[in-house]
Amino acid sequence: MAAARSVGMEAEVAALRGRFAAGGTRGAEWRAAQLRGILRMAAEAEAEVCRALHADLAKPYTESYIALVKSSCKFALKNLKKWMKPQKPLGVVLIISAWNYPFLLSIDPIIGAIAAGNAVVLKPSEVAPATSSLLAELLPRYVDGSCIKVVEGGVAETTTLLEQKWDKIFYTGNGKVGRIVMASAAKHLTPVVLELGGKCPVVVDSNVNLHVTAKRIAAGKWGCNNGQACISPDFIITTKSFAPKLLEALEKVLEKFYGRDPLRSSDLSRIVNSNHFNRLKKLMDDENVSDKIVFGGQRDEHQLKIAPTIFMDVPLDSGIMKEEIFGPLLPIITVDKIHESFALINSMTKPLAAYLFTKDSKLQEQYEAAISAGGMLVNDTAVHLTNQYLPFGGVGESGMGAYHGRFSFEAFSHKKAVLVRRFAGEAAARYPPYSPAKLKILRGVLKGNLGAMIQAILGFPRGK
Repeated sequence: MAAARSVGMEAEVAALRGRFAAGGTRGAEWRAAQLRGILRMAAEAEAEVCRALHADLAKPYTESYIALVKSSCKFALKNLKKWMKPQKPLGVVLIISAWNYPFLLSIDPIIGAIAAGNAVVLKPSEVAPATSSLLAELLPRYVDGSCIKVVEGGVAETTTLLEQKWDKIFYTGNGKVGRIVMASAAKHLTPVVLELGGKCPVVVDSNVNLHVTAKRIAAGKWGCNNGQACISPDFIITTKSFAPKLLEALEKVLEKFYGRDPLRSSDLSRIVNSNHFNRLKKLMDDENVSDKIVFGGQRDEHQLKIAPTIFMDVPLDSGIMKEEIFGPLLPIITVDKIHESFALINSMTKPLAAYLFTKDSKLQEQYEAAISAGGMLVNDTAVHLTNQYLPFGGVGESGMGAYHGRFSFEAFSHKKAVLVRRFAGEAAARYPPYSPAKLKILRGVLKGNLGAMIQAILGFPRGK
């Protein structure tokens, strides 16, 4: 079975290479036609996509983010010819997408791969089966199915895909699988983009607009798939004296957003499956953590829903502070002075995003200089990923490579250097037999010395 699957996949990839080699994906007209197809799909199938997202995650319509797909397509179409001038496509690329935003995180990289002139295989996440099935049905209706393929399946199919030779692999997901992807890519020296995650910190100074800060933290945490997002705030650091005020503000905002019984709110996504529900439940029930809950804590295993839950001063060596939470749990860690947050953040792996709320420009400058993160946002959370002019990607264990806007195009293309020379202007100094005089001229040329350059162009030293 596995052997047959591998042979079939080899044939599929070979067919895609044939289409790429024949130039089927390289013309601007072809690229633009595919992008317009995706734009039509996003418009015409929006209701179908929203239904699939709700089936997979009970995701609210507002959090479908189909508008971001449309925005990416329009941006690529507007800039396509300008981007194409200096760069060349890579070939046949593999995109493995994630379950938490299964439509956006599938289509957004495809836009960059198509714009750059590549043939594409998309492997949607099997953890979001309704969206995976819909993508397999929709894409062939709107794009060139001979150059853009969708492969559904689970671990076995993904393993078979990773056994093939690709010109680039783009993976969105967790670090454990990211290491598997990278190890598989290394066998063929295939370059990768890894969009991973990490524990994204939020540092809150005491001089902020408290109500706005609480709303923006809540929107980035629970308003982003109920915390199931790679850029979701993972924990807050603030001062001991300010923490009670921040907690009170968050409580008020959360009650306004989701009501007194958040488990009944249609604006709160459910946990994706029972495995992730039980993982989060285990973090909550840790004996070192369970008595630190200061807000929320309600859960409904039948509905796979967990309410927004806030903890105060959990132990730093507890499970909730050792792994990416990826759910609706938010610890608040207190320090005596806000600058102590820097050392705490830097003691952990580098996050995909780091957030700071402050009116202090000096603190902002120090934070920007001291903290290494994939991206950084001051006085808000999560919205930086909507900016087409900013690269989105990780650093260290939060990933490698970046995309969005032109950066997506560059992720799937190659800066090929081409130098064309005339036959005139021979520099005798570069050819044997070598001599001290030739070496002197060459050194001068490399240093940018104008006299040496003129001597080289005129063919000095002559006859030597």
